Amino acid sequence: MGRASPLLFVLLALGFFFATYNLLTLVIQYKSSSSGSGSGIPDPVIRMPTNLRKLGESNLKFHVALTATDAPYSQWQCRIMYYWYKKMKDMPGSDMGKFTRVLHSGKGDHLMDEIPTFVVDPLPEGLDRGYVVLNRPWAFVQWLEKATIEEEYILMAEPDHIFANPLPNLAHGDNPAGFPFFYIKPTEHKKIVRKFYPEEKGPVTDIDPIGNSPVIIKKSLLEEISPTWVNVSLRMKDDPETDKAFGWVLEMYAYAVASALHGVRHILRKDFMLQPPWDLEGELTYGKIGEWRFDKRSHLSGPPPKNLSLPPPGVPESVVRLVTMVNEATANIPGWDSLNSG
Repeated sequence: MGRASPLLFVLLALGFFFATYNLLTLVIQYKSSSSGSGSGIPDPVIRMPTNLRKLGESNLKFHVALTATDAPYSQWQCRIMYYWYKKMKDMPGSDMGKFTRVLHSGKGDHLMDEIPTFVVDPLPEGLDRGYVVLNRPWAFVQWLEKATIEEEYILMAEPDHIFANPLPNLAHGDNPAGFPFFYIKPTEHKKIVRKFYPEEKGPVTDIDPIGNSPVIIKKSLLEEISPTWVNVSLRMKDDPETDKAFGWVLEMYAYAVASALHGVRHILRKDFMLQPPWDLEGELTYGKIGEWRFDKRSHLSGPPPKNLSLPPPGVPESVVRLVTMVNEATANIPGWDSLNSG
């Protein structure tokens, strides 16, 4: 961030990795289509569908939607995320539309008046087997079916995301935009994947290495994919071999497979997200600079304190940026300590 660059940080996410500076940061970056080829920045688009000759902007608003629970851990993250959404929504370059926290606790909570919220039911008791994110696809199915959504596109986000700059619509028509996660590798799990994606559907390489978030997708496409996403998620969780192999990213694999089953391919942008303590080249950087730690999972029962200490010199600028933004939000959100403790 200390040099001129056509890339803009757009989304950060609080993390959970135990490390010297204990943090996972997701940063969506946007490369303007008007930037010249002589910028020295590699093309961030690593796969475009063959029917698209160039990347264009849709200039259509997208609805920001995230699924959440009523647990304090989820609530304080949602409050920070919504704070930065409000700051960035109407800035130049933004295609951000309205915002919804899809609350899958079955009842309202004390943030209903602060954050636009739509209450849906959780899965029947015991069906998630303690894997709470299995409620995510079921929450989207209910929200899409029952809510009035004005925008044609939807950004699927998560409570621990923070907008750092206005976000344009990176989707292109019926082609959603997604981020290629380095740890989502369908081709390395071909035997398992074939349980849910039969050979007659096509090669395993048709399954994008993505999760459902961050993804910008046409609402009509998400309406088609979501029920399949629910079914694939539950089938994967019920299969011991799949559950063991995919672990905490099982629901991400389920979205990738469900999309492929519907013939949907995503525009893969490796600049869509940065994940410190991994740097831009995918190298882990924690444990190399000083003794500083922040772990969102240290705050399961309540919010982090205001005015967190900044990391030491030499830590990636994205980490410093994240902590600074968290501090700004907690300093300005009314009743930060009291509301999150209730």
